[in-house]
Amino acid sequence: MNPVFIYVYIVVWIFISLITYIAYLIDKERAKKGQWRIKEKHLLLLSVFMCSIGGLMGLYVVRHKTKHWYFIVINWLSFFLHLYLIYFIYSQVVVTN
Repeated sequence: MNPVFIYVYIVVWIFISLITYIAYLIDKERAKKGQWRIKEKHLLLLSVFMCSIGGLMGLYVVRHKTKHWYFIVINWLSFFLHLYLIYFIYSQVVVTN
């Protein structure tokens, strides 16, 4: 396996996490103003699919959705899943080279 895959995976993970963080930030601002909000399932889906860093930043930096236990659990599980995937890709690169 080509070592470029691990770098691409990390860059995509960070970039999409930034998008997720912005989504949490927008939802928090809309909540303060009493405006239309982003659905919880959409925030959770963003967090699960390669965006766990942004979801965790949304939880702990913006302090958004911290009272919902499932946001905390899903974001942390997603984070560790992506760390494992990075480790798996890395181990495949080391074994094949």
